[in-house]
Amino acid sequence: MKTEISTQFKKLQDQICSGLEKINTHSKFSEDLWNRPGGGGGRSRMLSEGKVIQKGGVNFSEVNGKTPENILKSLDIPSSDFYATGVSIVIHPVNPWVPIIHMNLRYFEISDGTYWFGGGIDLTPHYVIESDGVFFHKQLKLICDRHDTSHYRQFKKWADEYFFIKHRNESRGIGGIFFDRLSSEEPNKKGKIWQFVLSLGNGFLPIYSELISRNKDRPFTKTQQDWQYLRRGRYVEFNLILDKGTKFGLDTNGRTESILMSLPPFASWEYNHQPNPESPEAKTLAYLVKDFDWITHD
Repeated sequence: MKTEISTQFKKLQDQICSGLEKINTHSKFSEDLWNRPGGGGGRSRMLSEGKVIQKGGVNFSEVNGKTPENILKSLDIPSSDFYATGVSIVIHPVNPWVPIIHMNLRYFEISDGTYWFGGGIDLTPHYVIESDGVFFHKQLKLICDRHDTSHYRQFKKWADEYFFIKHRNESRGIGGIFFDRLSSEEPNKKGKIWQFVLSLGNGFLPIYSELISRNKDRPFTKTQQDWQYLRRGRYVEFNLILDKGTKFGLDTNGRTESILMSLPPFASWEYNHQPNPESPEAKTLAYLVKDFDWITHD
């Protein structure tokens, strides 16, 4: 299935880039083709300085070669070759009312036949808007339920645990779904897992397009933009300290520029910043907790 998976991931990259260019209107994606010294390569596409998107990356990679020693050790397997392919997306919008979105879908296998799928999608609003949170999570549940009615509950909890900034005791955003090492020993199940992963990828553009449409023209103040930059700072902390994808990419000698494309163009940190208890900023922080039930929160 490697050829089919990588082909569909490239098509997904094309589809998402085309859709985002139509929304952004004032800028196009630039493409950077690269090769990995150990085997494989990818195509990184970046969008910047647009009317809606300040910085966005939609990357495809397909790499292979000898599995690095630290990964062999973590998986407790003997020396082997590996193959990995995937699509990774991070969008940092101009308007603070439009949320940051991230999606990563990946396939990994080693030469003994072991394989798994991983990834997910999550939302990081600078300001939490309840109706947007409900919409986002309900759309994810619809996608999950078409394949397995247990997926949403299981993968939502996984996202809540994963996207948690331990040293801040707060969630990075309002979560989404996340899964890793998704596989089955039954041969016919591999195709079913792949169809779920592909369905999630195809859901990205309609979901995010709706959230952009709702919020891109809302007026914002300098104070709200300053808060946006503080929330981006939290995003940076998570990606550099806790994100496993960043670590895996660097550990497999991936392309540094592509791996770190998730970082925003501007971010800030303020010592011991405490928002006014009655402010919209404080209200947003109140949502950044684990296990918030967005499905019943109408």
